[in-house]
Amino acid sequence: MDVPLWVWGITVAAIVGMIAFDFVGHVRTPHAPTLRESATWSAIYVALAIVFGILVWVFAGGQFGGEYFAGYITEKSLSVDNLFVFVLIMASFAVPRELQQKVLLFGIAFALVLRTVFIFLGAAAIENFSWVFYLFGAFLIYTAVAQARASGHDDDEFKENAFLRLTRKIVPTTQEYHSDRLTTKIDGRRFITPLAIALVAIGSADILFAVDSIPAIFGLTQETFLVFTANAFSLLGLRQLFFLIDGLLDRLVYLHYGLAVILGFIGIKLLIHALHENELPFINGGEHVTAIPEVPTWLSLAVIVVTLFITTVASLARSRRDAREAAAQGTVGRGAAAVAGETGVPTAERQGEEQPRPARPAPPA
Repeated sequence: MDVPLWVWGITVAAIVGMIAFDFVGHVRTPHAPTLRESATWSAIYVALAIVFGILVWVFAGGQFGGEYFAGYITEKSLSVDNLFVFVLIMASFAVPRELQQKVLLFGIAFALVLRTVFIFLGAAAIENFSWVFYLFGAFLIYTAVAQARASGHDDDEFKENAFLRLTRKIVPTTQEYHSDRLTTKIDGRRFITPLAIALVAIGSADILFAVDSIPAIFGLTQETFLVFTANAFSLLGLRQLFFLIDGLLDRLVYLHYGLAVILGFIGIKLLIHALHENELPFINGGEHVTAIPEVPTWLSLAVIVVTLFITTVASLARSRRDAREAAAQGTVGRGAAAVAGETGVPTAERQGEEQPRPARPAPPA
């Protein structure tokens, strides 16, 4: 796929412009976005991503269009999983809701810059060392196993990493927020605020997210332009998506299983591709291994979409079932409490207590 330099320039300028518009139009004035605002802008960013994919399909062909959509959907699903960590960070640092937009937007901008660096490093490594596909494939399979063995996000707690603890130790930090300022001066001494610490936490988490997402996208396409744009469009709108599905995140109880299937599938796809590109002398004498056919793009896209659909439906069904069971238990509990309140004796005790017999009439005199 030959992408002219001017196309790169227009694409990068448009992405930077959207981030700047987000800051000026939504984040510069701190406020908690409404559900309608979040839904509207989430839909706009998804629509822009789809329109871009259609343009790729029209001008570059169905092969590259399919690779873009497979990469975009995968990166978007990984981004939703990352939102769990963002929720934990916001709760851990008690970030006021009206300031959460700023933390998220700065974190997204940092993630985009970081992933761009990783993308070009990964592209250079793939160009010069075909055995990198073995590393990427093995890492994704390992990540898939870790995802499958995870218990979800019910009991997760955010734990500060070493970099965050070092930042707190070196730089004096205030205990309270000072509006949306990252630093403040107290008694002539400069302090950073908890908002800055939350930004550091988001940024350090982004590094770990990039380590997972970059090998995954390279397993679906090796076109640097498609890797970059799929990542960029998956990150754009992530701020609005955070507020839109904040209350739904806990209901996606099986998301980690779905991501495990997707990452494992891409990992196997990468290993197969590595065998086709094999140059390692201890594997088939350094010759290409073509006995196993490569996975076509349409199959990758189908597996990703079907897996996410099944995962979402199963998660929502499980959440509804748990809600009904909780409501039923609550009804039983309230009924028992009401009976106990009438007699002053708990229901369980009254059931086990022998009921008094009616008094027999006295014999006639």
